[in-house]
Amino acid sequence: MIKINDLNKNIINAEYAVRGPIVIKAQELESQGKKIIYCNIGNPQALKQKPLTYIRQALALLEYPELLRNKETSEHFPKDIAERVKEIHKRYPIGTGAYSQSAGVPFIREAIAEFIRSRDGIETNKDRIILTDGASKGVHAVISALIKDNKDGILIPIPQYPLYSATLTLYGGQQIGYYLDEDNSWQLNEEILNNNIEKAIKKGIKPVGIAVINPGNPTGAVLSYDNIKMIINFSKRYNLAILADEVYQENVYPEDLEFYSFAKVMSDMGEKDITLFSFHSVSKGFLGECGHRGGYMEVRNIPEDVFAQFIKLQSISLCSNLSGQFVTYFMVLPPAEGDESHELYIKERDGILNDLKKKAEILGTGLNNIKGLSVRIPQGAMYAFVKLDLPHKKGVDISKMDESERLEYDSKRDSDYCMALLEETGICVVPGSGFGQLPGTLHFRTTFLPPKDEIEELVKKIELFHIDYVKKLINE
Repeated sequence: MIKINDLNKNIINAEYAVRGPIVIKAQELESQGKKIIYCNIGNPQALKQKPLTYIRQALALLEYPELLRNKETSEHFPKDIAERVKEIHKRYPIGTGAYSQSAGVPFIREAIAEFIRSRDGIETNKDRIILTDGASKGVHAVISALIKDNKDGILIPIPQYPLYSATLTLYGGQQIGYYLDEDNSWQLNEEILNNNIEKAIKKGIKPVGIAVINPGNPTGAVLSYDNIKMIINFSKRYNLAILADEVYQENVYPEDLEFYSFAKVMSDMGEKDITLFSFHSVSKGFLGECGHRGGYMEVRNIPEDVFAQFIKLQSISLCSNLSGQFVTYFMVLPPAEGDESHELYIKERDGILNDLKKKAEILGTGLNNIKGLSVRIPQGAMYAFVKLDLPHKKGVDISKMDESERLEYDSKRDSDYCMALLEETGICVVPGSGFGQLPGTLHFRTTFLPPKDEIEELVKKIELFHIDYVKKLINE
């Protein structure tokens, strides 16, 4: 029988906070009949977001062509969707139950290239695009390729989405954390980047890449054009590949803000020496098709022989799943104006995005009115990273703690808070320590995906809980 000590230590050491102990406890409580509001992960359709009619109708016809052949059933589908799927069947007659080329179906890759051209006004090569099982698989591929030994490291944001720290641990790489600037809308700070990379180099770590999440997870921040330009210049100075996680690019809420892709800014700068990996997914935006595991990775400024290795890596898994590939196709090729399905598509898309904007404001405004809680109202993505101001228990002297003791102490404090919140209110959030945070600060991450009435209820429950929790801390 295999025992725990027989396993790869990297697997044991990898942590993934968004599905950690608090979520396991939430599932246990739910099985006992307690109502749980899952705010731990960006899983829109699990929190009552309806799928887009266009996506599901297209998938139904794609997966079961008999619906098109039967006059009675085919009349229930918009003409433009039926025609689009008929064209897919002609171009890809083997169907979704067969493997595709390793990099993905060629005409889907071309549609993605056209999507990027239209979005950014830049040249794009379909032969530098790989279809992936969600953005996560693309990130896995890049990190596994860049980490040659345990001295190689990648800069990751703090706070960060745990995909990056967990994947680096799995492949034996070094995490070079850089703190995002909470006081400056969670932008990247050049001085912090320079200090942290130089410290890593002095320790014998070789930096090989930098991961950037824009819009931000868990911060909800949207990076400015100038901030992205600074990151590109910094990467060039240290010869770093850029891993641009851009899965929330449709989720930008203030009218005075705009999403800028790294590819667009790099092209404007005329930069051709930095390798860029950009990731997108059908799981976020307004689609929320997490379960279909569709996404893509676009690569720029990479030699042919190097890119061939990424194709080989993809071919080891044969190809990404076909349903996910076609959902990605439908994401980048929505109904055109004048199509029968266009009006409903726009109505559903705008309804979801406007609803997310309102919920971000309800959550942010409500939490900021609670003494001891503060948060920057999310500008993008689906999350808020809420700052906690908690009193210390009597007899605790933090001045006597060294750095590691303080980190452990703070980690326990925000974990205890989130566990108590779950047990008393049914609200499932993730401790800030699971994402990383500035020493001496406490946070938790929550989504604002539940329906508006549940967000309003959530704010009220958190307020009552927080007041009671602080009283108990003071009196202990």
